[in-house]
Amino acid sequence: MFSKSGQAKDVATPRICDVVWHDGEFIKWNDARVHVMSHVLHYGSSVFEGIRCYATKRGPAVFRLREHMQRFLNSAKIYRMDHEWSVDDFCNASVELVRRSGLEQCYIRPILFRSLDEEHPAFGVNPFPNPLTCYIGAWDWGKYLGDEAIEKGVDVCVSTWNRLTPNSLPAMAKSGANYMNSQLIKMEALLNGFAEGIALDDRGYVSEGSGENIFVVSNGIVNTPPLSSSVLPGITRDSVIRICQELGITTKERAIQRAALYIADELFFSGTAAEITPIRSVDRIAIGSGERGEITARIQKVFFEITSGEREPPGPWLTYVREQQSKQPGSNGYNSQKAQEATEEFADHPAGSPKSAEPTAMLRASSNK
Repeated sequence: MFSKSGQAKDVATPRICDVVWHDGEFIKWNDARVHVMSHVLHYGSSVFEGIRCYATKRGPAVFRLREHMQRFLNSAKIYRMDHEWSVDDFCNASVELVRRSGLEQCYIRPILFRSLDEEHPAFGVNPFPNPLTCYIGAWDWGKYLGDEAIEKGVDVCVSTWNRLTPNSLPAMAKSGANYMNSQLIKMEALLNGFAEGIALDDRGYVSEGSGENIFVVSNGIVNTPPLSSSVLPGITRDSVIRICQELGITTKERAIQRAALYIADELFFSGTAAEITPIRSVDRIAIGSGERGEITARIQKVFFEITSGEREPPGPWLTYVREQQSKQPGSNGYNSQKAQEATEEFADHPAGSPKSAEPTAMLRASSNK
């Protein structure tokens, strides 16, 4: 029941899209490279998203694409990553990427990070002199916590590592740096024979998993920690709350004590990668009957009916790739006039000045055509 090794293979990746979107153009996967002295490698200066595209009878459909891309922009804003792209630019690029991939289902990964201006290199903590660059990749990804997890649930532990304090690293931003904390939580869990870890916040209340939000079902009420417990404002988390409203299930955002996990009727994770995954034990204490609970199963059923296109969602949650107008590479956010203006402006301002913080390299055409 409990594995003894943390060296298990990661989620199955049957196929990777052979092109990526890079600063407004599509390039080959093998041409997507980063200089080893890039700021992001030394200081973790990146923000990213994870978005699932599902197979439906109407073809590939991206789940809550706009909401994910808005959070992507919000994360960039928090970290003062100023750029010229809009939600529509990123949505169009993602749709075109999926179209080019030929995949019926996939996981989409946009990432924006501080790179390196090789002509005017800057190596300090100060991120402003370093240009921004953006990529969007896609691959076919299996069930994040295992193929059997959706039905049978997973065994988890409460981590010895706390979630980040709100005024140290912002949990509202989906940043690469935050996931160093997630890695500590995940590695500890795996090496101790669990599939995942649950972190507490700095006050000792339940926060979230290493890459998932958490829900606690007690007496027919679905509870989840509030954003003040250092949780990422999950898109799937919001979807669960909306689904519960449709089903007439009461939901509450409230502080949750660790002990409440052990005596809950049901527990489950939510997340783009994890989807809706039941939790069958915490610290080797069985939750409820030790199986997927009735309410979890009801929420799961509706969620997968929506993502498969078989059920009408509460809002415009699915973007059907084949029904979107085809976008050419030059119309996915890259503007040659802006690129030229930005390049000239960068040359007029030395590294370290306020103007040098502008993401000029992000706007340049890729040299890897």
